[in-house]
Amino acid sequence: MRHFLLAILIVACAIPAFPQGKHPFTFEDMMKLKRIEEPQPSPDGKWVLFAAVDADLEANSRTPHVWGVPLSASAGMTGAEKEIISGQDADRPRWAPDGKHFAFVSSKDGGSQIWIADFDGASGTVTAVHRLTSTATEADGELWSPDGHSILFRSDVYPECDGVPAEEEACNAKKLDEVKNSKVKAQIFTGLLYRHWTAYKQGKRSHLLVVPVSSCVETGVSACAADAALDLTPGDYDTPPFSLGGQDNYAFSPDGQEICYASNHDKVGATSTNNDLWIVSVNGGQAKNLTAENRASDSTPLYSPDGKYIAYRAQQRPGYESDRFRLMLYDRKTGQKKNLTENFDRWVGSFTWSPDSKRIFFVYESEGEAPVYSFEISRPFEGTIAVDGEPKGSARYSANILLRDGYNDNLAATPDGKRIIFTRMSVSFPNQVYETNSSPTVSDPPHALTRLNDFLSQISMSPLETFWFTGAHGDKVEGFLVKPPNFDPSKKYPVKFIVHGGPEVPFGDEWSYRWNFELFAASGYVVVFINFHGSPGYGQKFIDAINDDWGGAPFEDLMKGLDYAAKTYPFIDKDRECALGASYGGYMANWILGHTDRFKCIVTHDGMFNTESAWGTTEELWFNEWEFEGTPYNHRDLYRKWSPHLFATNFKTPTLVIHSQLDYRLDVSEGFQLFTTLQRLGVPSKMLYFPDEGHWVLKPQNSQLWYKTVNDWVDQWVKK
Repeated sequence: MRHFLLAILIVACAIPAFPQGKHPFTFEDMMKLKRIEEPQPSPDGKWVLFAAVDADLEANSRTPHVWGVPLSASAGMTGAEKEIISGQDADRPRWAPDGKHFAFVSSKDGGSQIWIADFDGASGTVTAVHRLTSTATEADGELWSPDGHSILFRSDVYPECDGVPAEEEACNAKKLDEVKNSKVKAQIFTGLLYRHWTAYKQGKRSHLLVVPVSSCVETGVSACAADAALDLTPGDYDTPPFSLGGQDNYAFSPDGQEICYASNHDKVGATSTNNDLWIVSVNGGQAKNLTAENRASDSTPLYSPDGKYIAYRAQQRPGYESDRFRLMLYDRKTGQKKNLTENFDRWVGSFTWSPDSKRIFFVYESEGEAPVYSFEISRPFEGTIAVDGEPKGSARYSANILLRDGYNDNLAATPDGKRIIFTRMSVSFPNQVYETNSSPTVSDPPHALTRLNDFLSQISMSPLETFWFTGAHGDKVEGFLVKPPNFDPSKKYPVKFIVHGGPEVPFGDEWSYRWNFELFAASGYVVVFINFHGSPGYGQKFIDAINDDWGGAPFEDLMKGLDYAAKTYPFIDKDRECALGASYGGYMANWILGHTDRFKCIVTHDGMFNTESAWGTTEELWFNEWEFEGTPYNHRDLYRKWSPHLFATNFKTPTLVIHSQLDYRLDVSEGFQLFTTLQRLGVPSKMLYFPDEGHWVLKPQNSQLWYKTVNDWVDQWVKK
């Protein structure tokens, strides 16, 4: 009996007592979360639609459904949101101008197609759904025209099928059947890009098509004829260009008679970032290039509601995908262009117009957050920001700030212009839909419209903490940390030191499903990360500092930042640290492997190991050729200077290598080369290989294996 009681006492002491019954965040908790996408206010301003993705671990699937919430929910109506399309997958809801219908994307009948839902505004319910398209090459990315007559959508078509609309569909369907039924799966390439991100292009191009909808909505037919769709962007070009998300790269004019879109017509797309803006009639015809004089990227066009202007984002340096994004204004009458953010040293993100066309709201990256500015286009924009390490919330902005804290995005104005709908997230909470007063002079804090993931209140989470230190070039550099649950300041904790990717993709107070800081901290770790030179949010000079210096200033920042954290926070155990990173973070993990023995272990995911072979196997060549000033055969010295594989004789740290077969940004051969090298050197190592994933691990069961393998590896070397 005595031994039994002693065992109970030992177990009881070993289990941490979390406050108010809260428990640490688990992978299973993360799978329960509904992943909220961009909100869409209704034309009458009474409802907001959004898609929320459900992850099913057992089924190994992710399925979106459409939800609705009344704007009155901001008055404190908890649980006001409701799923309004649940009988099938439903994504990307977009309102019809009458507010009685909305379009959405669904693959209910197989491939992705555009559907239309009939909406009852009084009850907030969907009364019927109809399939609009039956396009052989599938359809997505729909937009309803402002005049209500048509819907624009995107489809991957064969450019050689361009011609008479009635014949294009039959031609595309025939070519698809030939590929599907052929016993020969070989492909012939005649140029670049022949593969992109996770797929081979197989001779297809992304085009924008428009289809009439009036008869479909009025008669309630199950599907409109596929041959009714008109290809507005014929030719051997991608329209819109490839994107990993964000604001649409196409838009309707307010009268519904014209569209503006981004497309790159340079001969070798693999080496070019020259996206131009084009306009074309909805009846088809010759397109007009609006930005031919700019050889860098022009993107995300959005017409002003009064039809006088097109606002868009632009860069100035050709071939540099991380040049500063400026907010531009094109006058449709005069053809003149104006840089609205000439004196603003930050990247402009997503943006929206006020309904009266006088004001623009936009998101920007700043010191680990994504605030929102608002300004009148008739006045000079002044948004000077000093990178000085002041505490968050200090008054260091000279322009009208609408939202200061957190990671905000997906802005939309209500029709009366009085409210802004947006999403917000943080390290400790995923996206929710919010609304706030559109006037920055009114004291009216944002209100949450959705509370889908409120069960997180029963989980022990730690807020993000920031610190500043002096890094490379004597510059102020920002670092962050997340403490473990049930934190005890008198204890020493091991460290997971995470390096962000990009390299121009900064960390901050944001939620992630692939690299979740709360989940990394939950097993008793302090998570530390640094926005090193090259990170947006601190001025373009800070970003440019990484050019030609991949293993220089960023590595110095990382080491100095971790030293500063260990010295400043006594609860950090500097003798138990593991470095982890993906993409550029994977490159840096490989660089660390050959340049310091301070870490007990390393996790490198989809990282560049051999800079020369990475150039020859990637798809977007403009990235490598900018970062290393050309090709390996005309600028070999820079490639070899920063190549981790040339420092392999220094490798000693136990390393977990992760790579995926469908990663065409950083080919799987980079991971194989590293693992082979580690094995031949006798360095303790393991490789996790995914044959069915790309640069990101997305399938729920694969994600579960990823987290388990990573955390087990760190525990093996750090916790013993």
